[in-house]
Amino acid sequence: MKTIIANWKSNPNSVKDAVILAKSTEKAALKYPQAEVVVAPPFLYLTEAKKELKYAKLGAQDSFWNEGGAYTGEVNLAQLKTAGVSFVIIGHSERRRYLGESDEVINRKVSASLRYGLQVVLCVGNQERSEDPMRVISSQLAQDLKGLAPGDKVENLTVAYEPIWAIGTGDAESPDGAANVAARIKEQLTRYWKIGSPRVLYGGSVDDKNIAKFLEKEEIDGVLVGGASLKAAEFGRMIKETNSKS
Repeated sequence: MKTIIANWKSNPNSVKDAVILAKSTEKAALKYPQAEVVVAPPFLYLTEAKKELKYAKLGAQDSFWNEGGAYTGEVNLAQLKTAGVSFVIIGHSERRRYLGESDEVINRKVSASLRYGLQVVLCVGNQERSEDPMRVISSQLAQDLKGLAPGDKVENLTVAYEPIWAIGTGDAESPDGAANVAARIKEQLTRYWKIGSPRVLYGGSVDDKNIAKFLEKEEIDGVLVGGASLKAAEFGRMIKETNSKS
């Protein structure tokens, strides 16, 4: 089974539109049940989205590393579980860039979320197209997964390769290039964290026109979709394609 994750980012701007989008995604998920579909709306819409999602799974765009306390503005792990969240995206490049999230902070979030039983999607990626992505990714993995061992539920970890230069630009990584990086990430996850069947997704300007070329690569276990996930018809076609490649 291949996975497709809808990262709505800071969209849409009303509960009504969020419900409509969740309904359309759920309809496609039910129609194409071989695909694992995850919807990650803003925190504000988690509860409303959950009401519409029966087959598709609910994800969060971030987490805090504690269950509660004096942490103004944060949404904690217990609250996510209560809302019905089963997946959480951590370390997205936009949070690293705009909110200054360090690898130390990301490590705390990954560790806590795994221990809490969530499926963690850790985002890693390089800034420049001209550089070897693994020079950056190897360092990110080492820091973001520091201290984790098989007993820490690392089997619930998925890594999303998202080259920063490709996000929101319409200029995606080549399928062959993404598959090569995915294979190298899997080799490190197996060697250093003893994950038996590591999963790696690709994210970065994925749409209904190029998704098939990524999913046909056996090294790529799915896609993390941004802007295209906000377009109901297009995302429905992407779920259909994910289903056919599963």
